[in-house]
Amino acid sequence: MVRQVPNEFPQFYLTAPAACPYLDGQYEKKIFTHLMGEEADQLNNMLTQAGFRRSQGIAYRPACEDCNACVSVRILADDFSPSKNHKRVLKRNADILSKEVPATGTNEQFSLLRTYLDTRHADGGMADMTTLDYAAMVEDTQVNTMLVEYRLPLEPDAFTKEGRLIGLALTDQMEDGLSMVYSFFDPEFKDRSLGTYLILDHIIRTQKRGQPHLYLGYWVDGCQKMSYKARFQPIEALGPEGWQPLPPTAKPPTK
Repeated sequence: MVRQVPNEFPQFYLTAPAACPYLDGQYEKKIFTHLMGEEADQLNNMLTQAGFRRSQGIAYRPACEDCNACVSVRILADDFSPSKNHKRVLKRNADILSKEVPATGTNEQFSLLRTYLDTRHADGGMADMTTLDYAAMVEDTQVNTMLVEYRLPLEPDAFTKEGRLIGLALTDQMEDGLSMVYSFFDPEFKDRSLGTYLILDHIIRTQKRGQPHLYLGYWVDGCQKMSYKARFQPIEALGPEGWQPLPPTAKPPTK
């Protein structure tokens, strides 16, 4: 595939230092650019493959001076083989109904997000998110994106047309796969391991598209809440020599 470079090279900016959300005592800086215009989707593809992440109409990546713990990772969907635990998670959630829908925010989705944030991330950077903030997160973009809804089966006497929403993923459709921008789920269903299930489902969706990669964002050495990503093997990390295999227990590539 011949990749065309956007007509106008994007302008990049550097943020001021801020407290790192992953590692205590560390400070982060980010380099970012805006994803705008007719070539926003093309630029998003190029930058994602170069280790950037998307947030609304911005693509960013860490640019910390004294730390390289944040490493972009992507699952090799074609070669993925579920572990015994992954198979149990898939079986446990075989009753879930999922579908891809347009990236349009709803009150039902925001209610689920608030439950997730209040239970799991009450002191996080998104703790004060409002319904308007959520709508912007989902809708304020010019790239090819979607939502994947995960619902329980309808109860026999249900008055609604759809089952209870228990999981949601904001997902970009890339030229070489899918990129999970943000996902959340109902913490009530701990036994279902929904965080793991959403990733497994996205691997399957990537495979069905005949595409090779599922981008998971950043794996952070030393951050326990990010360690789960290395369990989806084979997975690659972006380092100075390009995309390289990341073992289940690994250190970040050296700059």
